[in-house]
This record gives sequence, structure tokens and C-alpha cells, in this order.
Amino acid sequence: MVLSKPLVFAACLAPFAWLVFRAFTGRLTANPIEDITLTTGLWALRFLVITLAITPLRRITGWNRLIQYRRMVGLFAFFYASLHLAIYVTDVMAVEGTFTFAPVAADVVKRPFITAGMVAFVAMLPLAVTSTRGWIRRLGRRWQRLHRLVYLSAAAAALHYLWKVKVMIGSPVYYAAIVVALLALRAVWALRSRRLRLP
Repeated sequence: MVLSKPLVFAACLAPFAWLVFRAFTGRLTANPIEDITLTTGLWALRFLVITLAITPLRRITGWNRLIQYRRMVGLFAFFYASLHLAIYVTDVMAVEGTFTFAPVAADVVKRPFITAGMVAFVAMLPLAVTSTRGWIRRLGRRWQRLHRLVYLSAAAAALHYLWKVKVMIGSPVYYAAIVVALLALRAVWALRSRRLRLP
């Protein structure tokens, strides 16, 4: 298992490397900014979905070693989400000809899909900050409760994608359905666990 984490790290970084390669070799679409923004956002959502899927997969299959990759995958979700947000903010500022966040804030308030995307990112922020072993020790049991924000982040990200494309067919619906199914599984297990604890 020594090589497993480096291999997983390389696999998670591969979409970014491919995106950089496409950018430097002129293989982006006619609208490169939109292409990069969509690609980074989509990979952020994919890694959020994978993060959510690790615990159910571990419980169903018994592959307990999967849990050691969850934090890495979650941090890569934040990495791609940060790129996605940075490109969006830079593009808005460039269009408006300003270096202030006023037009970004106005866009967040005006367009619901941007609001949902911002909620997803803000929910991920404390998860990324407290992902170190030091924070896990300091927070104790509160760390697990805090990291349930991943549910909100994944739901908001799926909603962001659905509202962005404005078409309730295809991949946005599939991702939303997967997120709903994964959250439903967790809800069922939580209710079952609660019933077992009751006298």
C-alpha cells in the first residue's frame, strides 16, 4: 500500500495536468475561459461525489482501506473548486474593468446558480482548513460534526450545475441523482443507528 497514495494523488492531479496541456497546446474550445471554468467546476463536483461515495462503498464492500483516501480526495475537490472560483472571479472583474469584489457580490445575489455555487465553496472552506491532523486532534468529536458540511457542499454544487445548464436532462441530472442517493443512504444508516441506540 506504500505506492497507493502517490498513485491516487497522481490520478487526482491528472485532470488538472490535462487541462494545462490543452491550454498550452491550443486544444481548448473557441471560448477558453468558459471551457476552463466548466472543466474545473465539473471536476470539483466529481471529487465531491467520490468523497461522499467512499463511506458507503466501504460499508457495502468491506474495503476499509478506502477511508484513508477520503481526505485527499476531499482536498482535491477543494482544489478544483478554488480554481473554478478564481477563474470566475477574474473573468467577472475583467469584464467589469474593476479589481473590486462588488460585481462578484452583485452576481452572487442576482443569479441563483451563482449563489448555490458560492454556498458550496463556503461550506468546503472550513473542511479544507481543518483537514490536518492537528485540527482533528483539537476538535475531537466536533471535527466529525463539522465535516458533515460536505453534505451541504455536495448538494449545493449539484444544484449549481443543474441551474447553470438550465436543462433538466443529461449529466447534471445524473450527478444530482447520485448526490441525492448518497445522502439518502447516509440518512437511512443514521436513522437505523439511532434506533439501535434507543432503549
